[in-house]
Amino acid sequence: MSRTSEPDPTAASRLGTSTGIVMGATALSRILGFVRTAVFSGIFGGGATADVLNLVFSIPNNLRKLMAEGALSSAFIPVMSETVAADRDGDRSRRLFSSLIGLQCVVLIPLTILSVIFAPQLIRLLFSFPTSAQHELGVDLFRFLMNYTLLVSISAVLMGTLHAHGRFAVPSITPLLFSIAVICAILLLHQQLGIFSMVVGVLVGGIAQVLFQIPSLVRLGYRKFFSLDFTSPDFKRILRRWAPVVVTSSVYTINQQISMLLASGLEEGSSTALLNALIFWQLPFGIFSASIATVFFPAMSRQAAIKDYQHLERTITRGLTSLFALLLPSAVLLAVMGRPAIGVALQRGAFTAEYTHMASRVLIGYSFGLFSVAGFNLVQRLFYALGQYRIPLYVALATMTLDVGLSLILRETPLRVVGLAVANSMAFSVGLVVMLVVLYRRYRIHPGRGMLPEAFKVVISSVIIGSIALLGVYYIIGDAWQLGSTLRNWVATLGIGLSTLAVLFALYMLFRIDVIQFLLKRRRSNVQD
Repeated sequence: MSRTSEPDPTAASRLGTSTGIVMGATALSRILGFVRTAVFSGIFGGGATADVLNLVFSIPNNLRKLMAEGALSSAFIPVMSETVAADRDGDRSRRLFSSLIGLQCVVLIPLTILSVIFAPQLIRLLFSFPTSAQHELGVDLFRFLMNYTLLVSISAVLMGTLHAHGRFAVPSITPLLFSIAVICAILLLHQQLGIFSMVVGVLVGGIAQVLFQIPSLVRLGYRKFFSLDFTSPDFKRILRRWAPVVVTSSVYTINQQISMLLASGLEEGSSTALLNALIFWQLPFGIFSASIATVFFPAMSRQAAIKDYQHLERTITRGLTSLFALLLPSAVLLAVMGRPAIGVALQRGAFTAEYTHMASRVLIGYSFGLFSVAGFNLVQRLFYALGQYRIPLYVALATMTLDVGLSLILRETPLRVVGLAVANSMAFSVGLVVMLVVLYRRYRIHPGRGMLPEAFKVVISSVIIGSIALLGVYYIIGDAWQLGSTLRNWVATLGIGLSTLAVLFALYMLFRIDVIQFLLKRRRSNVQD
């Protein structure tokens, strides 16, 4: 085990600053995502047509995890970070960048063409739409939406390159453009194009994400944006790493598509309820989990490259502790306040109280696994930083198997679509425990040693704010949630939410919870960049 002398407070400050920037931008992105969903729900409702759009859009969304943010970034960022640090003139990193863009085009352009040609067969294979009209709509939507995969995949390479250079502001702002484009397209074009106004917004948003990042890359010296030169050692290293990561990510993609398939065979509105619940679940997950993973992954990659396991353990411990402190109270609030929150955000126009109730029940099922999924994702990134890809693959396969098995059982109980969410939470909780056990046995890295004192205080704080929120929902809102997006419900929901968050902040300051100090940079960190 490599040893280093003292933690670098300057590096820790940069890590905290970067995390704060990413969290702030991500929070704004999630808020716009809520607006986007509210606009869509108010105009198109939560029934059959919305089900088709949401299910079909899940295909390019899942593919981007293979070709973009998930698999490629996990294989790409460690190599690019190392290349940027080692090659000061930047020739290697620029060559690597253009080759990766070329790879995206070589793989995705033929895939998109084939998807357009064989759309009817693919939609029939992936979903069980009850009517021929829904199937035909799904085919038409799919042929347009598949083009988004190439755009978002190229955008991910641009983002990863900027991250490797320590530039987080522009990549964090980029997703805002997607939501803005979709919102404007739906509002301006829904009367003329109907559900296809969403398609216009998706494609315009994808183009905007690419164009917005190009100036920052040009300033860093990246001027060649396409190459078919796949011979560099750095590119080959990424491919060797990418292949097992793609297989691992494919497991999750298949798992999510199975969930969509199972939901499409349940009562009308089940698929949209599942996806609407995930939008609310993604608010804390995206702000906290994605932000921490985005900033910590390059740091873990550098520490792993020099075998500095001492600081690597400190980094993963701080990451998991921060996730627990941020996501446990988030999960409690989602479970307690999900119904009024969904009501005020989405319930208007064609979106009725029935859809609100269904989505809120699914959200409770997902909330139990909020920290588990985030922790699983971060520990998986640690294994990738260590150059270990088989372990995440094996654990992913076991997690998917457990998830599917539990889903098949629970969907046939009175839980119905809620059972799919509960199955997912249970499977990832087991998967996280397995990952931590393997991490300790193979590398003697034990995050739990540093987490326990903080975790105990976080649990106490979460119980207190959960009780306050429950009392507020019961006595202040009551059955008024059924009225949806009224001024009274908005004021009551925001009042209860902000009050509980204020109490949580006070408790964290009182208990000296480290994540507050870390984000505010009020004390030295044990993380070395």
